[in-house]
Amino acid sequence: MEDRPLEIAGRKFKSRLIVGTGKYRDFKTMKAALEASGAEVVTVAIRRVDLTARGEDSFFAHLPSHMMILPNTAGCYTSEDAVRTARLARELGLGDFVKLEVIGDQKTLFPDTAGLLEAARVLVAEGFKVLPYTNDDPIVAKKLEDIGCPAVMPLAAPIGSGLGIRNPHNLRLILEAAKVPVIVDAGVGTASDAAVAMELGSDGVLINTAIAGAKDPVAMAIAMRKATEAGRLAFLAGRIPRKPYASASSPAEGLLE
Repeated sequence: MEDRPLEIAGRKFKSRLIVGTGKYRDFKTMKAALEASGAEVVTVAIRRVDLTARGEDSFFAHLPSHMMILPNTAGCYTSEDAVRTARLARELGLGDFVKLEVIGDQKTLFPDTAGLLEAARVLVAEGFKVLPYTNDDPIVAKKLEDIGCPAVMPLAAPIGSGLGIRNPHNLRLILEAAKVPVIVDAGVGTASDAAVAMELGSDGVLINTAIAGAKDPVAMAIAMRKATEAGRLAFLAGRIPRKPYASASSPAEGLLE
């Protein structure tokens, strides 16, 4: 059974797990967990780190060298702030890829979809490869794709909630319509959530809090890596259909009376 690599805007990745850098108790634990995850992409909240620090004790010194840094606009509540933050990341040499977040309110941290669409239009026009964090609305996901986003990142549940996939039906609708990769972002709580996301046919999953907040972040990073791989393999293998009644594993024909 062959599988194609995850490809976003011309970049190919063997791992379908993307990890974040927030909420770790220290840099040493963060680095160990990032390495254990096997991920090739790591998100960094531009507004929450010292972008100028580059010493051996700095944040960036603890990022594995093989990982692609994906700046994100976490903490931005307007499209203007999000666009400004993305531009800052590019000016500092972090490239054209950006995980775009425009948050609607502090309690739910749900996206402000109107602001998200507005910011996406501006950044795509400026040459950014925009990976938007959005809600699980198939219409919004399609609009983001039509704008030119090379991937869409619908939430499974509120950020940091650990509730798992609340609306698999909507995710299926997004996956059915999308012609770009769909990365499930936010709400994953444990390995089984990651596996379910991949079994639905998602192209990848982004996980931060579930790893960083675990009692053993390194062990959870390994669990998430294996769950992502297992879920993808199960999707490719094709599950059996659900049936309302039992079906014997062995055929009845030929049984001795």
